[in-house]
Amino acid sequence: MPLPLATGHIVSLPDAAAHHAMKVLRLRCDDELVLFDGSGGEYAARIVDAGRQFRVMLNEWREPQREAPLSLTLVQGLPSGDKMDWVVQKAVELGAAAIQPVQAKRSVVRLAGERAEKRAAHWQQVAVAACEQSGRNRIPEVHAILDLPHYLAQLIEVGGAGGAGGAGEATESAPRLLLSPHHGVRLNALPRPSGSVTLLIGPEGGLEEGEESMARAAGFQAVSLGPRVLRTETAGLAAIAAVMTLWGDF
Repeated sequence: MPLPLATGHIVSLPDAAAHHAMKVLRLRCDDELVLFDGSGGEYAARIVDAGRQFRVMLNEWREPQREAPLSLTLVQGLPSGDKMDWVVQKAVELGAAAIQPVQAKRSVVRLAGERAEKRAAHWQQVAVAACEQSGRNRIPEVHAILDLPHYLAQLIEVGGAGGAGGAGEATESAPRLLLSPHHGVRLNALPRPSGSVTLLIGPEGGLEEGEESMARAAGFQAVSLGPRVLRTETAGLAAIAAVMTLWGDF
């Protein structure tokens, strides 16, 4: 919720949240619910007015830990159609800490300017809804869309200085992994990371050879999930689930 929250306060829900509570969840006066502002922690709350204002009383403050111990950034080549909505939703449910959409040479969808900004804002709202559904109270950031060469050049340029969308030097404790359908080591052959993981997934048709070479120059290591070729909207989610099973909290 984009509101200042504090125990004992009565707050009016924003229109979208009120509509969801009334029309989707069918909540009524005296029903209980949970509110969070995305920065961590949550409030147990009770509906005190289910009318036009839809007001709730904030009660107990709680700090449940639902974030994965491993900070994972999904760098997803833009898929066709509305598949990115699905990718963002499920990546958040699986525990991704951030999502970086990138446009590769084989990306069917090409977005720029205001259209790109609107799509990124839409995906951020998809992430918020996924947090509401899954119980997460820290909202992963969906970064602005970048061309893949621009994103990789940032990583190469900053080296160990860090930066947005998973920038910084690749190390054993913070590996960068490129999912490859043709070659690569198995995840369980890699040392256990202790910091963060960045997963790069190509669009339909995968990355071109030059893009893979640039990714390797930026510190990405090719990994494989097995002998079957996965669709782009499946590959990243399968990789997140595998990483969380091996090194996270699954």
